[in-house]
This record gives sequence, C-alpha cells and structure tokens, in this order.
Amino acid sequence: MSSPCFETFERKPLPVEVKAALIELLGPRGYLDRPEDLTLYEYDGSVDKAAPELVVFPRTTEEVAEIVRITALHQVPIVGRGAGTGLSGGAIPRAGGVTIGFSRMNKILEIDLLNERAALQPGVVNLDITLAVQADGYFYAPDPSSQKACTIGGNVAENSGGPHTLAYGVTTNHVLALEFVLPDGTIHNTGESCGYDLTGLLTGSEGTMALVTKITVRLMRQPEKIKTILAVYNSASDAADTVAEITACAITPVAVEMLDGDMLRMVEEATHAGYPMDAAAVLLIELEGLVEAVEEQAEQIREVCQRCNAREFRVAKTAEERDLLWKGRKNAFGAAGRVSPSYYVQDGVVPRTQIAPTLRFIAEVAERHQVRISNIFHAGDGNMHPIILFNSRVPGELERAKAAGEDILAYCIKVGGSITGEHGVGMEKNEMMDKLFNADSLDYIRKFKLLFDPALRLNPGKVLPTGRGCLEIRQSPLNSRNTV
Repeated sequence: MSSPCFETFERKPLPVEVKAALIELLGPRGYLDRPEDLTLYEYDGSVDKAAPELVVFPRTTEEVAEIVRITALHQVPIVGRGAGTGLSGGAIPRAGGVTIGFSRMNKILEIDLLNERAALQPGVVNLDITLAVQADGYFYAPDPSSQKACTIGGNVAENSGGPHTLAYGVTTNHVLALEFVLPDGTIHNTGESCGYDLTGLLTGSEGTMALVTKITVRLMRQPEKIKTILAVYNSASDAADTVAEITACAITPVAVEMLDGDMLRMVEEATHAGYPMDAAAVLLIELEGLVEAVEEQAEQIREVCQRCNAREFRVAKTAEERDLLWKGRKNAFGAAGRVSPSYYVQDGVVPRTQIAPTLRFIAEVAERHQVRISNIFHAGDGNMHPIILFNSRVPGELERAKAAGEDILAYCIKVGGSITGEHGVGMEKNEMMDKLFNADSLDYIRKFKLLFDPALRLNPGKVLPTGRGCLEIRQSPLNSRNTV
C-alpha cells in the first residue's frame, strides 16, 4: 500500500496572466473580481467561509474546458459552484483560486418523453425539470428541500436526496449519463449501459474529480394516486417506533418525515401549515401508486400509527392541504432562521431501529454543549437532520455547535450508520472520514482522486482528511508530484 499522506493545501495569489486570459475568454460580464462581489461566493449553506480570487461564468462546455486549461498552466485550484445551497462546504474555495459558477449554463437541452429522459446543463434548477414536463404527466423524482433553488449540477456533485428518497432513491438512481471536463481540459462522456459505471463514480464525487457540464436524467410518470398523512404524537419515541413498525409491516411509503415538537412549532409559526403546536412530534407520510394499493396501505399505516399511540391520524383532503403540509416541511430551515441568527444542520444516518435512541442522545448532546437542537429528518431511511441553533456573534457558540455536531455524527457511526446521507462530506465532515473508513479504504479513495486529478486542483480540501487526527491524509492543490 502506498503512503496515505498528502501535503497540506495552501492559498496563493492568482497569477496576473491567468486572470487576464480568463477575462479575455469570457468578456467583461463573464467574471467577478471586486472584493464585495467575491464575498458573496465565500460561503454556502454551511457555517464555514473562504473567498475565491476570481469567479467566472462560462456559457458552454468548451468555455469550461478552456478555463480549466488556462488555470492548469499555473496549477491554480478550481471549484465548481451551482446555487450555493449545499450544506457541507462543498462549494467553498478553501485554497482560493477560481470559482466556476454554472448559473449561465442553465438550459434544458432536450426533453425526450418517448424514452423518459432529459438532457440538462448543470445550472438548471431542480424544480424546473418537473415544471417542464408535468403537463405531459411526468416528473423528476429527487426533491431536496432546496429544490426551488438548487441546481442539477450541484445535486450530481453531492448525490442529493430529499423527502422522497425512501421510495425513489437519491440522485445517482436517476442520472443516466454525464458529460464532464477533466483537469487537463479534455471533454469526456460516460456511457449509459456498458463498461465501468463512471456515471455512478462521478455522481457524489463533490467536484473533486471532474467538472460536470451536461447531465442526462431519468423522467418518471406521475402516479395515479397520492395520499398525504399527518400522524400526531405526544411522544417523539412513539413517532420513531412507528417508523420502524411501518418497515416491519413491509410497507414502503414514498416519504416518511419526522418533526419534533420544537421544530414543528417553528414551522407552524412561520407557515401556518396546520401542525398542532402542542404535539411532541409529527410524522408526515406520503403514499403514491395505484388507487387501490394506496387506499389499502393508508389503512395499514393508520393501524400501525394507532398501535404506536398516535393521538391523531389526519389525511389531507385536497391538493391544497397536501401542498400546505409539504410547504411547512420544505420551509423548515427558513423557519429556524426566524428564531435564531445562525444554525448548523447535520446529516447523519442511523438504522431505523436506532432513531429513538439517537433522538435521546441528541437531547443529551444539547444539554452537554448548552445549545438548542431541533430535529427534522427523513425518518423513513434514518437520515437525521438535527438543527443546532446558535449565535455566531457570541464567542464560543459556533465552537460549541460544531462540537455538538461532531458528537452526533460519532454516535451515528457507533450505532451502525454514516456521517452523511445526502449533504456530502465536503469540508464539514472530512476530518471524520477516518472514523468511518480504515487506512486502506481511505488510500483507495485517494487513488481514485489522483487518477482523475493528479495535480489536486479540483475542489481541494474536501472529502479526504486534511491533517487533524492520527491518520493524516493531506491534500495539496499545487503539488503535481503526488503519485498513486
């Protein structure tokens, strides 16, 4: 086995000749370099910050390739960026350099309903895919809570999920092919059905191996029947037990979301979605399929909820009522922002049978670190999203929030889970990778990274550990002498 150590990445000024060449390529409206503009690109939806030296906005795959070739001449680090809605620091340029914003590459290139697919540029907003085909009876399944803003390129980078992951899977289950640019500026395409699964490898690689410039996705037919249910509980443990019991009964809803009492009160005050303010927890359950199957499953779930002490079982009577319930769920982060200056969203995964113990542990963590933690998460697949509220202007609160988050992720690993379900590793969780993988496994991940990006220029400081802890896998975006 080769050494798992990389050199530490560092920030260096952008060479004048590189900036001049990029400006000549893209024109006066194709870049940003003023400090006040760069500030807007120093963060995403996480809690860390680092500004780029330059932000550029290509319009075509060929321009992306040329940007990559120009920056390669001086080994300048590059970071791809979608809408900046990511929650693990994936779009933050830790080593400075050039951020490539894909907001101008926002065209739906082709819709092929006969073959149930669409070809997209990376800047297409997630929800716009469904809006473009819903009149014809189709939709795009992955639906992150930020789907009104997040882009398909970012979804591919992070392998994003959403509430309907339970039945439909995450982004990788709906991507058929990719066009991408390697760090040497060459353009490549993945095959749809033969050879190694490069599409699967690059989906979720967080922009550390290639820059994706075209995505072919699977479209799905709209279901015949949709039924949305709200189950209300006086105990969060009873709600968690319901999730495990639904699975034990071999019922697979398309979504099972859970909000604890603290979170549902924030949501209700912000959206007036109809959540009971005095409840300890609610489950938002959705069924889709043939009319007869949905009606039968709804009755089975009613029985399960009643056995698990649900105090109320409410079925949305109209599409408007259904939409309002989902509006409450999908605007939860905004609701948290109304009551706290800052918040830190975690993304651990646990087995469904461990949801109740994990909620109890999260309460202990909140008390130990003296922070307020609310819970809203994809209960159906055990993807926990504790929201840690804090005030970044109060000395020590950010550090306590981060420590609380690390304790929660360590517990998720301990009970047989993972450190991320859909937000990615980024720079938020990379120092915990050695708790999830042994040295040999991390070394193979490193080899994949070096195979695609031998000079370590693409999104440096992400996914792999950078030095803290006993296993020091260090990354350098500026050293091309690293070898596999």
